[in-house]
Amino acid sequence: MSNRNGGEVGAFFAGFLVGGLVGAAVALILAPQSGEETREQIRQRTIELQSKAGEALGEARAKAEAVAADVKRRAEELHIQSKVVLEEGQKRLADAVEETKKAAAAAVTKEAASEAAEAA
Repeated sequence: MSNRNGGEVGAFFAGFLVGGLVGAAVALILAPQSGEETREQIRQRTIELQSKAGEALGEARAKAEAVAADVKRRAEELHIQSKVVLEEGQKRLADAVEETKKAAAAAVTKEAASEAAEAA
């Protein structure tokens, strides 16, 4: 689950950057401006892209942290549930062993009584 979300965020981020770069290149090619104006526009676009990339990175980081926290919480819940199931299974096994011991003791006592009655 976290890999899929991380992949989606990474793909979005990569697409965002590539789209920005392609847009900047097209603007350079089609813009009828002087070199100084074009350089200033590139600087402004760079600042905008850096800001947007920082925001996207912050959002991706927050989502990744939320997913990690959710996975940790679910793992802890499963750990607790597995402990409960294990303890119940151990109790059932101990009860079954005790019942088997009682049944074996009763069978031995009954057999001994039967042999004593036959001998008498």
